[in-house]
Amino acid sequence: MTEIVSGVDLVKAQIRLAAGEKLDSMVKVFNPRGWAIECRINAEDPDRGFFPAPGKVDIFLPPGGPGVRLDTHLYQGYELPVYYDSLVAKLIAYGADRDEAIAVMGRALAEISLAPLKTTIPLYVMIMDDPEFKAGDIHTDYIKKFVPDEDDDDDDEDDEDE
Repeated sequence: MTEIVSGVDLVKAQIRLAAGEKLDSMVKVFNPRGWAIECRINAEDPDRGFFPAPGKVDIFLPPGGPGVRLDTHLYQGYELPVYYDSLVAKLIAYGADRDEAIAVMGRALAEISLAPLKTTIPLYVMIMDDPEFKAGDIHTDYIKKFVPDEDDDDDDEDDEDE
């Protein structure tokens, strides 16, 4: 994401730094442009505490168009194993400003088709549509609006006992 808005190849810059070059020789003018947002798509079920959801990918149609980048290893017929990280894709959207980046991400999330695996895509769709998120009115407990902590259920039960 940083590379998209900065125009700086970060991996190349890190290698050059490790080789002893000065940072200022690599980055003449750092002038970020636009806005980028990333959704890390996991084969997990947010309704079940983000429980891993491995399995076979029967349908995979990636999103595309201006401002959309998808980094993934998925293909139709791929068997997602239980032994590894549940990250299946990084979906990146770019726009001239935050509002445009959110709109591009919303479009990309609507376009992607990945079945029958449970993924975090529906959660991201809700977040991109949320007025609080769009306004930037978020905080460390924001995600609880969509996915309550399991402990929150326990608190409710305790309240009923009193």
